[in-house]
Order: sequence, then structure tokens, then C-alpha cells
Amino acid sequence: MTTITFFKKNGVYYGFKETGHSGFAEEGNDIVCSALSAMTMLIINAIEVSYASDVEYTIDEKTTDITVMAKAALPSEPDEKKQFAVSGLFYAYYLQLCDLLEDYYDFIDVKEVEVE
Repeated sequence: MTTITFFKKNGVYYGFKETGHSGFAEEGNDIVCSALSAMTMLIINAIEVSYASDVEYTIDEKTTDITVMAKAALPSEPDEKKQFAVSGLFYAYYLQLCDLLEDYYDFIDVKEVEVE
């Protein structure tokens, strides 16, 4: 199972961590893993390129653990429009995963953590 934990500060999404293998199918044929990978890279590229913001991410090739954080999503960002756009990407990913849970609840789990 892949667990995706979203990080929030004062209710604002600013990052997530994905851990574990979905186990839906064999490597190379796992549509759940493919969907998660594609959406994760979309978020990273959109923040970096489309919104010209810093995004910190790590991808552990052995464990496939992925961490993505963008401080531009937090209210301390001087550009309020960018802050809403970046945090909106994280929230959209959260909502998409909640939709996927309906059909793939045995393979993914979605959590939220409020960080001080």
C-alpha cells in the first residue's frame, strides 16, 4: 500500500510524503503507481516551471519514498497569488487522491498532518 501524507500549516497544504508500494500489479504494470508518479511529477514541474517557485523534493529509488515541499504555498510567501496557486496544486492532488480511494482503497491511503 502507498500512503500519502499531506502536510498543512494553519490549514494550508504545502507538501506531502509518499511511502510504500501500492501492490496493485507487478512493477511496470501497476496503474496505481503510474498514476501517483505522473501526478507527483506534474506537481513538481508545475511549481518549478509554471509558478517559478522553489520546490524541495527527494525521491528514494530503493524504497520509492517521495517527499515534496514548497514553502511558496505558505502565507509567508510575499506573492499572494503564487501562494494560492501552489497551495491549490497540493489541495487538488489531495482531492484527486480522495477520489481514487473510492476504487483503490486497498492500495492507497491518504492522510493529513497539521504541522505547527
